[in-house]
Amino acid sequence: MRKQFDDSGSSAEAGARSGAAAGTKAQADWSRTPERSNMFALRVIAWIALTLGRRAARLLLVPISLYFLLMLPTPRRNIKRYLFRAIGPQAGWGDGYRLLHAFASTVLDRIYFLRGRMDLFDVRMSGNEPVEAEVDSGRGAFLMGAHVGSFEALGACRQHRPGHGTLRLAMLMFTDNAQRIVSVLNALALPELRPHVIPLGRPNSMLALRDWLDAGGLGGLLADRTLPAAEDAPVQQRGNSITLPFLGHPATFNDGPFRLAALLRRKVFFMSGMYVGGNRYDVRFEPLADFSERPADAAERERLIREALEAYVGRLESLCRAYPYNWFNFHDFWLEDAR
Repeated sequence: MRKQFDDSGSSAEAGARSGAAAGTKAQADWSRTPERSNMFALRVIAWIALTLGRRAARLLLVPISLYFLLMLPTPRRNIKRYLFRAIGPQAGWGDGYRLLHAFASTVLDRIYFLRGRMDLFDVRMSGNEPVEAEVDSGRGAFLMGAHVGSFEALGACRQHRPGHGTLRLAMLMFTDNAQRIVSVLNALALPELRPHVIPLGRPNSMLALRDWLDAGGLGGLLADRTLPAAEDAPVQQRGNSITLPFLGHPATFNDGPFRLAALLRRKVFFMSGMYVGGNRYDVRFEPLADFSERPADAAERERLIREALEAYVGRLESLCRAYPYNWFNFHDFWLEDAR
């Protein structure tokens, strides 16, 4: 029998949603949360991982996971809310620990993925052939992921493909609140595996991504978080905030990533690298939307964008139910504190 969470941060599920602008601002609080990582600790963990090996480094995950579970009440409250919806009201402290341990495992494994140590893992891929075909055609494509599992597990299919070269991936991401860990991981990565990042919130982000796609590259976005959009923000941040059912409750999503894909007229694939436990990752690709053809009119474009967003949310919900310990959003995703 699970011991249930005993946390004073529980809140009622009833209540009207805030307006779209207020909801977007509240959901974007994660982007202003300072990173908790300690540079010295990160370097020590990386040294242990590369010197003593993965088995020894994984021993550190137990105290790290317990620390975050016991000492940080706000993330714990948000983890509790999520688990109640993905698993049910029987979710307890053990489930919270399993989720944090899975998160810590994927962060540790990033070191090995970036060092090209795919021999340490059992990575099983499915659905990658259409993505590779789009890349080989020279058009490039979008990979829409989420903060579930490990996007770095994509390294399994970035390796050399006989006769076809290497898949090239650029991540369009917000880096301001994770500069320390990004800098450490970049320093550890092999030059050919170092992720190419196109930062969000920069005036030339869209142009840089367009050029990358035109050269046959892949553009990766994690589309389950919303950033506040200023009047002069680039197009990928000027989407609409749309409330959709997610795990049985209304949640705010932004259609900006899909508007960007429609503007650049590319195909979109859903990508997930789910951590199954131990050294196992399941990497899957699924067709999500095809914006390569110009729509007949503005109404048709809006319909296609809305359908793509709804399909994305549906796939994300299915993953959260099938792999409940792979959800790594620890902020107020459903805007309950905002209410």
